[in-house]
Amino acid sequence: MSEKIKPQHTSRKAILYVRQSSQYQVLNNLESQKLQYAMEAHLRLLGWNEVEVIDEDLGRSASGTVTRTGFERMVAQVCMGEVGAVCAREVSRFARNSREWQQLVEVCRIVDTVLVDQETIYAPRLGNDRLLLGLKGTLNEYELDLLRQRASEARVEKARRGDLVSHCPVGFVKDEDGKLLKDPDQRLQRTIELVYSKFLELGSARQALLWFMENNLSIPARTIRGDVHWRRPAYCGFHQILTNPAYGGAYAYGRTERVTCYENGISVQRTRRRPRDRWVALIPGAHEGYVTWEVFERIQKMIHSNRLSSYEPSGAARRGSGLLTGLLRCRRCGRMLRVFYKGADGEVVRYACPRAYLDNKEARCVAFSGSNVDPAVARQLLTVVQPAAVEAAIMATEQQAQVQTEVLDALRRDLEAARYRASRAERQYEAADPDNRLVAQELERRWNSALEGVRVIEARIGVETVSEAASSAGTIDEFKNLAHDLEALWNDPQSDERTKKRLLRALIREIVVDIDEKTSEVVLVIHWKGGVHTPLRLPRRRRGECRGHTPKDVVEAVRVLSRIYSDDMIAGVLNRAKLSTARGNYWTRSLVTSLRANHDIGCHTAQRQAEEGWLNLSHAARLAGVSNRTLRIAIERGYITAERPIASGPWVINKQALTSEAASTFLERARAGKAHPTVPSPSQAVLDLSIT
Repeated sequence: MSEKIKPQHTSRKAILYVRQSSQYQVLNNLESQKLQYAMEAHLRLLGWNEVEVIDEDLGRSASGTVTRTGFERMVAQVCMGEVGAVCAREVSRFARNSREWQQLVEVCRIVDTVLVDQETIYAPRLGNDRLLLGLKGTLNEYELDLLRQRASEARVEKARRGDLVSHCPVGFVKDEDGKLLKDPDQRLQRTIELVYSKFLELGSARQALLWFMENNLSIPARTIRGDVHWRRPAYCGFHQILTNPAYGGAYAYGRTERVTCYENGISVQRTRRRPRDRWVALIPGAHEGYVTWEVFERIQKMIHSNRLSSYEPSGAARRGSGLLTGLLRCRRCGRMLRVFYKGADGEVVRYACPRAYLDNKEARCVAFSGSNVDPAVARQLLTVVQPAAVEAAIMATEQQAQVQTEVLDALRRDLEAARYRASRAERQYEAADPDNRLVAQELERRWNSALEGVRVIEARIGVETVSEAASSAGTIDEFKNLAHDLEALWNDPQSDERTKKRLLRALIREIVVDIDEKTSEVVLVIHWKGGVHTPLRLPRRRRGECRGHTPKDVVEAVRVLSRIYSDDMIAGVLNRAKLSTARGNYWTRSLVTSLRANHDIGCHTAQRQAEEGWLNLSHAARLAGVSNRTLRIAIERGYITAERPIASGPWVINKQALTSEAASTFLERARAGKAHPTVPSPSQAVLDLSIT
């Protein structure tokens, strides 16, 4: 027995501290565990009868970055004077950081507790032993830092050569040289290719995810042990496939880093993504990918542009009736406008630039309703795309047929995999001992479950096959009238808002917007992606106006038409001009009457029309003694003053306009020409190109 061990030490219990730094060491370095537990016999040989083993810190590092409950419990018992010795096979098992190491040594010195390892016994109250313990603690900490530095440098150098493949993404396997190769499973390859093709088609990872979920298709994923299993699609799995450079044929390392954060006084390790310029290695063309590197780079730009930003026109097409979300830029501050939905069901759309209010509690730069802005921009878009409406419709039907084909192909691959599982379950059942009913029953249940999965997939394939046969690609003859109905299709309540937004983003880069306070107008400048700019000035909704407010041009049209037509006739004129009410309904006599009453417009009567002298084009032409065409030419040339409140509606003329000097001169000349019509002269040469 050593001279440093006194009766006051053996009268108290001894603690054996057992620790390994990682779970890998716990599972694989079993011999080290046995050697540490064997120190209990060494303590009993030194004279301790009561030995407590603390091994709850197995798999925890002693670098000070993780909480060790076992070490804290040991120090607490030492502080209470209940421990005569603390033991570990190597003293580095206690701590590899100065804070915890010095704390343990100081506490042991105060309560007179010795430290024991496989080599010697340390008494902290002795100056030489305390000096030796201090040096060992410093060397242990330095050794840990040195090992980490060497391992990190070696790992980085190997990664820069592209030889370090620590993780194999799903869809790839390692060859004998450690390089990545495509997984030979065709089902897995086609599914990953389908993920990329759907993203390029729909333009959003979430929309591609929803497509997979709507068609009940699975995606592959890799477990912790490295096995591949098929599961219901999730956004995290989609995003990992779309953003991993390995699928673009590139080797990448160092995309993330571990940082230490302190929460409630406790250090916590967090994983943070690095920007691309800080990656350790990025080697394009290192192996065969599922898409080319150029396509992968384009996909990353699309994903980045789908994020909402205050400075760039961005954002994926989302739900909501606001068509211009992510496209409007404030002319005053240069930031992107935000959309706000109000009302019981969010039917009221309002755009605003709230940055000044959020930062400094100042007034918002611009704010306006989207009730008239969205339709105006939509009309500009329809004007641009209307010539290609037929071709777009044919392409849409072809894409729909392609979608059904892709779903069928995916289901056929699932069916092949399900049949393989059923065949394997059958072989396992046939190979089992029939007398062992417990095993046979379980294998039979698995076989029946696999067969049921096959029947379900076969039923789905039958439904999709019938649907594919019922639908066919359209032709030009079938869609010849679509160009005239394009606006009706756009305004159909059943049409998808996200499709409209994707079409807007495909043609419009951004829209610069401002408010003209003098004229109370919203000033828009549409920046098309082709480089053309279209200015628009739209009336701003005034205070007190609601969604059901009738536009001013309709009110003025009714005011003018009421001079010559009854309410029934006015309703017919408005409906023929495709002017609906504020609620989107057809005009009726009662609605026109209500509109006149609300805006103090007088009712049409024959007596009032005769007294004021209002005429339509036919009556005015009959009164002037000329044809309708002649009178219309006179109006268009400015000889006669007339009003036409609706572009395709009737003309409204006053009798006094026919008696003006310019009108009288024109009408007399027209009557004279009618009496002496112009006839071709036989001596005049005729240029007839039909004979050439």
